[in-house]
Amino acid sequence: MKKKPQRNNTVAVKKTEPFVLSDQDVYLFNEGNNYRLYEKMGAHPTTVDGVEGTHFAVWAPNAREVFVMGDFNGWSRSAAPLKPRGNSGIWAGFVPGVVEGQNYKYRVVSRYNNYEAEKADPFAFASEVPPKTASVVGRLDYAWSDQEWMKSRGAKNGLKSPVSIYELHLGSWRRKPEEGNRPLTYRELAMELPKYVSDLGFTHVELLPIMEHPFYGSWGYQTTGYFTPTARYGTPQDLMFLIDKLHQAGVGVILDWVPAHFPTDAHALNYFDGTHLYEHADPRQGFHPDWKSSIFNFGRNEVKSFLLSSALFWLEKYHADGLRVDAVASMLYLDYSRKHGEWVANKYGGNENLEAIAFLKQFNQVVYQNYPDVQTYAEESTAWPMVSRPTYIGGLGFGLKWDMGWMHDTLNYFSKDPVHRKYHHNNLTFRMLYAWGENFVLPLSHDEVVHGKGSLMEKMAGDDWQKFANLRLLYGNMFAQPGQKLLFMGGEFAQWRQWNHDVSLDWHLTEHAPHGGMQAWLRDLNKMYREEPAFFELNCSPQGFEWIDANDSQQSVTAFMRKTERPEDTVLVVCNFTPVPRYRYRVGVPAGGFWKELLNSDAKTYWGSGLGNFGGRHTDPMPAHGRPHSLLVDLPPLSVCFFKCSSAEK
Repeated sequence: MKKKPQRNNTVAVKKTEPFVLSDQDVYLFNEGNNYRLYEKMGAHPTTVDGVEGTHFAVWAPNAREVFVMGDFNGWSRSAAPLKPRGNSGIWAGFVPGVVEGQNYKYRVVSRYNNYEAEKADPFAFASEVPPKTASVVGRLDYAWSDQEWMKSRGAKNGLKSPVSIYELHLGSWRRKPEEGNRPLTYRELAMELPKYVSDLGFTHVELLPIMEHPFYGSWGYQTTGYFTPTARYGTPQDLMFLIDKLHQAGVGVILDWVPAHFPTDAHALNYFDGTHLYEHADPRQGFHPDWKSSIFNFGRNEVKSFLLSSALFWLEKYHADGLRVDAVASMLYLDYSRKHGEWVANKYGGNENLEAIAFLKQFNQVVYQNYPDVQTYAEESTAWPMVSRPTYIGGLGFGLKWDMGWMHDTLNYFSKDPVHRKYHHNNLTFRMLYAWGENFVLPLSHDEVVHGKGSLMEKMAGDDWQKFANLRLLYGNMFAQPGQKLLFMGGEFAQWRQWNHDVSLDWHLTEHAPHGGMQAWLRDLNKMYREEPAFFELNCSPQGFEWIDANDSQQSVTAFMRKTERPEDTVLVVCNFTPVPRYRYRVGVPAGGFWKELLNSDAKTYWGSGLGNFGGRHTDPMPAHGRPHSLLVDLPPLSVCFFKCSSAEK
């Protein structure tokens, strides 16, 4: 019996031409288990027998001929042919005289339908600035200075760590109106973003996809460059510099990654070699009706190698601390957003996409095997079970999942006039019935402030004062809940208008007291969140949360505790969801003594009314809510108050 090559992604190669694919590389690629294709595929400047040039390799199994055309040969359509690599479907070759920085494409001539096209390199490290579409010969050389972060990031990314994520779109965070309203470059962002984020106390940033995309209005979710950062803001090294500076400031970096679908632009992956190579041929499987995009064929081994290599690429070459996988629900269900007759059942007659499920499990296994100190995040909005549970017990293997149910219920509640909120009290409490089924992130993301949905401020009920108070209460309740936190840019200072990717955030608002107060509130929330173990040590465990009173719907008040295994860490959280102050409101507590008021969202420094508890309250020896002691506290209008016992009675 013929012996298979060993499954080892590290191979010895000839010194004269270091980027030549070995038999093992090809075998693993065709098997779906080559996770570092970027080391051999694409364009790699090198020297062969003293001659400077570039080695090219591209997958086009149904091509009759493949040529490299670019700046270096006057875009000749036939001057630089590549040769097939056995039966692998790979075309490769060394082209003398091609150096870093030159533009190129592949001319792919198909065996079928008289089809030929000029294609960008699926494995390119760099590209022209859109709307131009050529690939650019590039290197990934960079001298990193984030060694301290990389050594300790496992503890900062863990499920028992305080993770507060600032989500942003690089092209519209800040702009230069005096220079034609252009976005900041990666290096300009590196001078401002790390300081801003760390000053507000966020632990991580999450970047809307920075992989190359032809349509700016897609925000990066229509990806064409799975190994290419967008050239709109600079070079690959410029992006590395930004990530490096964030790490040096103690801020982790999560990248949005889109393996669910890709655009149909003629220069990109779609119909690459005159056949449906990366996508399904049947439009019921290969075309997404919502986004008018192509769906990857997750059953094809080479496609799996391509996508898995892309995932590891951003973790290895760009030091990303996590990958947030977009549109997971659309991958899991064959009938996602389709009517009867518009989809093809799996082999068992069900609507589950078995190939995509297998791919997602393999993706998570590969990521955590290679980088156990990072996290993967699923944007998944259905009741699919065990999304963030290990694959060995039947889960999909993600580290965390976005809690879309919490987001919808909470925003729906806060849109209600307070006089009606008592009839919707379960919108606040329902998530605690499922909160431990997954490892959750609580997202107030970009999706909630676009397409006519309005800003978070616009969603809040009441007059202007009440809108600000409601938003402070929303944030305080979010930080008090179990789960990691995520807030989209602009929300931290209560931007009035919904997000527009073509203009900067409304930074001038921060000069006004209500908006500056919101920034101060987020800063203090993040500080408390990071300093109080009760809010993160048992974030994914029911032992970290205990209701005191979940049922006071008549007064629209909730009271609960966040805990660790140490009683002295316990924090009491009391929320008043009406504009009516609740004086001398009795709350049962587990220990007698003085309970210090850690934070109060109604403080004047946050543009509140200033009603509070004079720094804290002493307990009364009166049982309440099944606890031996109780506090009489004043609950300000539309507020959240945090208390901690600082001198317990023995």
